[in-house]
Amino acid sequence: MPSTTVNGRHLLKNYPSGYPIPGTTTIYDTSERLDLDTVPLNGGVLAKLVVLSIDPYLRNTIKGNAPGSVQLGQPLTGFGIVKVIRSEVPAHSTGDYLSVNGLYHQEYSIFTKDQLSSAELLKADNRLPLSVHLGAAGPTGLTAFAGWKEFAKVKKGDTVFVSTAAGAVGSLVVQLAKLESLKVIGSAGSDEKVKFLKELGVDVAFNYKTTDLRDVLKKEGPIDLYWDNVGGDTLDAALENASTGARVIICGSISSYNHAATSAGVKNLLHLTSKEINLYGLSYFALAPKYDAEFKKTVIPKLADGTFKYLEDRKFGLDQAPQAMLDVQNGGNTGKSVIILSDD
Repeated sequence: MPSTTVNGRHLLKNYPSGYPIPGTTTIYDTSERLDLDTVPLNGGVLAKLVVLSIDPYLRNTIKGNAPGSVQLGQPLTGFGIVKVIRSEVPAHSTGDYLSVNGLYHQEYSIFTKDQLSSAELLKADNRLPLSVHLGAAGPTGLTAFAGWKEFAKVKKGDTVFVSTAAGAVGSLVVQLAKLESLKVIGSAGSDEKVKFLKELGVDVAFNYKTTDLRDVLKKEGPIDLYWDNVGGDTLDAALENASTGARVIICGSISSYNHAATSAGVKNLLHLTSKEINLYGLSYFALAPKYDAEFKKTVIPKLADGTFKYLEDRKFGLDQAPQAMLDVQNGGNTGKSVIILSDD
């Protein structure tokens, strides 16, 4: 009788109306089994999930009324690193590590040759954990670098404000700003995260839950560049305290992901005209190809030698994915959220 292996999956059980609740919104399911030795590959590869990225944008993929939403009973999709365990694709050998976008949140997957066309072969680097290639040395870091290079247009003496500055993207943005000797204001949601910002050299680091945002920006501004990870009232406050000709880079809007109907709207858009503010929407997929090579050449070595710092929020086992989903939405994580499935 063939031997089968449990193929654990992170499935969507119910569409959320607010925060994704572990066990209610998404679940860890063990009902599927595979015979890893005989399952047909049809010219593709069988791969084992090694590290899974849990990102804020995943909340927007589980809205039932949104185009492309995950369907009930199906696994979520996102970024991850897999290890090839069987291959019928000449370009990929058993033991290869691949960084893949659009993979299912499940422990084993079969990928067609076409699906692997955009996968990246990862070369072992003992200076960095494999998981960092999903965070500061991967799509997260490239998001920060590409947005900065494309839109920041900084000049000497600029003041930069970064919201969610201790997060995976924000923490690299503030380090890119400090590399250019700029004044950086950073907000975070806990005293622990504020401490990390000070370690990164942030000039004005504050806990937005205990300190009035507008008081800080009025005192320390005007703001020449705002990197927005939050949206809503924080964006409003930044526009109020922006300088003439300021740049605003919209990277995320997590304040509206879970409570879209009740979240604070932006009321100060007239500042865009009166202050001649430039508003930029950052799309990772549009900019990544343009800056990927430069990112690998300039940023990854700085991560490896410790010039650039990063934090990881590690959970172990795919059964932790539902909780990790909630944590990245309500700020319960510290650093880049990753699920470690294997020590391989």
